[in-house]
Amino acid sequence: MFKIDTESNRISRIETKRFIDLGFRERDHLQEWLANQPDALGEELLIIQKEFDGFDDTRERLDLLALDKDGNLVIIENKLDDTGRDVMWQALKYASYCSNLTKSQIVEIYQIYLNRYCNGGDAKSLLCEFLDAPDLSEVVLNSGINQRLMLVAANFRKEVTSTALWLLNHDIQVQCFKVTPYAMAQDLFLNVEQIIPTPEAKELMIGMNAKEAEEKNTEAELKNRHRIRMAFWEQALEAMKSSQCDLFNNINPSKDHWLSAGSGVRSCPFSLIFGTREARVEFSMSRI
Repeated sequence: MFKIDTESNRISRIETKRFIDLGFRERDHLQEWLANQPDALGEELLIIQKEFDGFDDTRERLDLLALDKDGNLVIIENKLDDTGRDVMWQALKYASYCSNLTKSQIVEIYQIYLNRYCNGGDAKSLLCEFLDAPDLSEVVLNSGINQRLMLVAANFRKEVTSTALWLLNHDIQVQCFKVTPYAMAQDLFLNVEQIIPTPEAKELMIGMNAKEAEEKNTEAELKNRHRIRMAFWEQALEAMKSSQCDLFNNINPSKDHWLSAGSGVRSCPFSLIFGTREARVEFSMSRI
């Protein structure tokens, strides 16, 4: 990164630093920066707790718990110069723990946060203000399995990025943010960059997810259609056995919308065809 000097028409290098060399710590610094400026992560977020430990039968603490504008819980895990190998496992555990939080529990968690860190305030009214809702009764919080993961670190190990990409392909909402400190003379700077998914990749993935959903719906429709056809032909063939027509006695049910049987003359079959709007019998003569 470089600083532009418009007067001299020159650029000066801004030196990349490590958090540890600057004396910064994860909880005292990086966590506090994000807690007080959550939009550094690219969107409006409401921090509702720090060092959240409200999990039954465990002493584990997640770094930051937030809500997005859709009322989804956001689990934010911070690491300094290296993510370590276990950060994804930690985040997934916390997301699973938080998936059971009810609206009343979330309000209580936020109220505790306000009382401890913000000199009080009414959690319900502040939640309504953030979510642009007239009343909390009209708000859905922490719906289904829509919990989101945000991982923040200076460097991400391959096992972490690989897992993040795999989770994204399985519709788990995870984002990775690379944070880099810079120094120039006595001034310090912080760059926050989303690396997974990149904005371009996110748009592509949205398109891919829509395409995948369409394909799944089509597959489900075909399976249902095939099931109905099989059931229809089973009953139709059974009924035909008691009729005077014996051409189809040795024909098996099919998932197709037609069945064919020989007439006794080579290359001249009969076909039963059932469409969405009509049913008909065809006789084909293919002999020369």
